[in-house]
Amino acid sequence: MKRRVFAFGVAAIGAALVAGALVAAAPKPAQPRVFPVNSRPYGHSYAEWSAKWWQWALELPLDGHPFLDSPDFQVAEGQSGSVWFLAAPLPGPSVRTCTIPAGKALFVGLINSEWSSLEGFATEAEQRETAEFFGDHIVGVFCTLDGVAVANLSGFRFQSPQFTFTAPTPWIFGDTGGAGTSVADGYYVLLEPLPTGQHVLHFGGAFHLAVAEGDPFDYDAAVDMTYNLTVAP
Repeated sequence: MKRRVFAFGVAAIGAALVAGALVAAAPKPAQPRVFPVNSRPYGHSYAEWSAKWWQWALELPLDGHPFLDSPDFQVAEGQSGSVWFLAAPLPGPSVRTCTIPAGKALFVGLINSEWSSLEGFATEAEQRETAEFFGDHIVGVFCTLDGVAVANLSGFRFQSPQFTFTAPTPWIFGDTGGAGTSVADGYYVLLEPLPTGQHVLHFGGAFHLAVAEGDPFDYDAAVDMTYNLTVAP
């Protein structure tokens, strides 16, 4: 009987050691593949891509706009080329399920703001000063892909060059559209094309501008966006 007990103990220890070895050998989740902040992916800097992201957003029709939590949202609306844009409603949380063609890099606006001539900010200096002010009051920025966090997000804040756009009527920020100029400031990441299959992208952050009650810049709102993505071959 003692020998049988001893043999069982040895077997159990051996099984535990094998299990431990398997756990130790399990690969760690890969870090999200993000273009470096100083790179020029597809011929443009991050700041330039941020202007293109905002041009895309400001020129989209109001129905199904990505800034609205609407069942009419279509991820392919206004998309073209090698880089597709992803946005989120403010405030969140929101969840979307979308299919993305394979081979598309994803430029994601995590949290940011723009200030335009159509909103009463006539000059580039006014637009830039206000965009920078709001960018300075962004907190809690995060981005994970398949449960793994993008590292060093503090380095992914960018201010755009001044850009032009033509908004529809009505547009996302007003009843009357038209031609305008704007400057944006905030956080973005450009993900390399994802492997085919299922992915979960979760991102967000918050504006915290507790200035004074009644002040137009007394503003607190958070983005909390989850995209359940299928990358189709």
